[in-house]
Amino acid sequence: MAFRRGVGLVFTLIGMAIFISVAGLVMLYFLVSSGPQIPDEATLVLRPGGELQETAPDDVVGQLIGGERATVRGFVDSLRMAKRDPRIANVLLLPSTLESPFWGKVQELRAAILDFRSSGKRVIAFLEYGGDREYYLASAADKVFLLPTSPLDLTGVASYEIFLRGTLDKLAAYPDFLHVGDYKTAVNQLTERSFTPAHREMTESLNRDMYQQLVRGIAEGRRKSEADVRTLLDEGPFSPEAALRGGLVDDLAYDDQIDDRMRELRLGSGEMRRIEGADYQRVTPRSLGVKPRSRIAVLYASGAIVSGKSGYDPTNGQVVGSDTLVEQIRRVRDDRSIKAIVLRIDSPGGSSVASDVIWRELMITRDQDPSRPLIASMSDLAASGGYYIAMPAHVIVAHPATLTGSIGVFMGKVAIGGTLGKLGVTTETVTSGRNADIYSPFEPFRPEQRAKLGEYMEGFYRNFVEKAAVSRQTTPERINAVARGRVWTGQQAREQGLVDELGGFEAAVAVARQRAKIPADEDVELVVYSPRRTFYQALTEQIGRSSAGMGLWGILAGGANRHATLTGGAEERAVRALTAPINLFRRGEPLALMPFAFVR
Repeated sequence: MAFRRGVGLVFTLIGMAIFISVAGLVMLYFLVSSGPQIPDEATLVLRPGGELQETAPDDVVGQLIGGERATVRGFVDSLRMAKRDPRIANVLLLPSTLESPFWGKVQELRAAILDFRSSGKRVIAFLEYGGDREYYLASAADKVFLLPTSPLDLTGVASYEIFLRGTLDKLAAYPDFLHVGDYKTAVNQLTERSFTPAHREMTESLNRDMYQQLVRGIAEGRRKSEADVRTLLDEGPFSPEAALRGGLVDDLAYDDQIDDRMRELRLGSGEMRRIEGADYQRVTPRSLGVKPRSRIAVLYASGAIVSGKSGYDPTNGQVVGSDTLVEQIRRVRDDRSIKAIVLRIDSPGGSSVASDVIWRELMITRDQDPSRPLIASMSDLAASGGYYIAMPAHVIVAHPATLTGSIGVFMGKVAIGGTLGKLGVTTETVTSGRNADIYSPFEPFRPEQRAKLGEYMEGFYRNFVEKAAVSRQTTPERINAVARGRVWTGQQAREQGLVDELGGFEAAVAVARQRAKIPADEDVELVVYSPRRTFYQALTEQIGRSSAGMGLWGILAGGANRHATLTGGAEERAVRALTAPINLFRRGEPLALMPFAFVR
């Protein structure tokens, strides 16, 4: 009897514990789903920094802490909601170090800030450190404050190229690459010791155009002439006092003094009521009275384009797998509630075959229902294979600073027979078939092998140009004149007819709405069709890619840079770009991949 009472007591306690746990979860759900408490006259605090992400990363680290990493889309959505939220009076912009070597996503954020200001609300920027990208972003604000002890590191735009031919020669490794187009310079980093004439011409052109965009943005934001801004940039970097004298900032202050400065500007009374951007992202559009009736699908293509599944490569970052993206495209195509499709591209290109597979699926989707517009929105990068998959779009929208074009192809290998010989390693090859050893990692191509590969590459290039001509409604001759592997800024690409409109994601959505005949005053629901992986999927795929990419050359190129991969930053992006052709793609696969440059 006592035993039964004891068992009953145990079950009673277990039941109470389960009830309490469930009740706690229910309470937590309602606390989270109800959104944050926002006071009247609140100031929204946004802290963009680090390597700006298109989407929340779903690698192993991203699965664990990804919720703490704000995305470009998150910042833009917060500004768009705050614009119509009567509780938000101002925005306090606190940019930390922006690690991206590109400018497109910075322009996306800058445009969102200017759009927010069009509501009559104010934006105050505070720079603890003022680098070029941080200041360019802050210059869109009504007022800019700088830390009294921080320099304004504003000097202009510089490009840095790395050439590894000398290193390979010392290793007795021979880079044997073929390319179509004088400007297809991705291979130059391995085959040359310095700029070729075409390479220098293209780099100088990109640099000049980005410098002009920087000058124009600062001039407009600070109400100066472009000539004055150019003169100022030649005097940089600036001490805090010099930045203030030059009118580049409005005042010098510490963070705890911002409240007083805002009161002086009549932007509030009493203590500033701050709401952090991470909390504000819990505000739902429906809580602000937004009731969308129409749906627009959003497809993300972020990373190098490869065959197979999308995922995360520990050295190269996110990859766009043709199998995964095709599956998502088909799901969108079968969803009759979708009125328009926006393809958001942030990719340097990659596999020519995978790019063509994606292109085909997008063409089928576009032609199946011509009344449902397909719009391409280019982020930092949409070059080579990235441009290839944009071609089916009815309209292509790019940031002025987007790097795009690079219509061309290359392929090849690094023959390491000499390297092994220096280490005392000898190799022998047994073949059955004249060209069975065409992809030998030990020896360069023989002349007849190079001729065969060159013939195939020329055919693919012609096909690329012809498809671009159909897309842009022009002739192959006209496309070839602006192709040949040349990279353009989005602004230049529009002048050359490769892009239709300049703007960010919101501009692309506006074009999609207009073409889908959605009323301008009607709210729309953006449906993202790029699902996140589970933690288990992320872990197993990352382990698999790590082991697969560590062959002999993978060890030389990737393993030696493990520290850079773990610590992130510009070094990691350099390793990603330089080793991508080795670690990600199939042996002997022609690549539609843009060159990499450090643009600061």
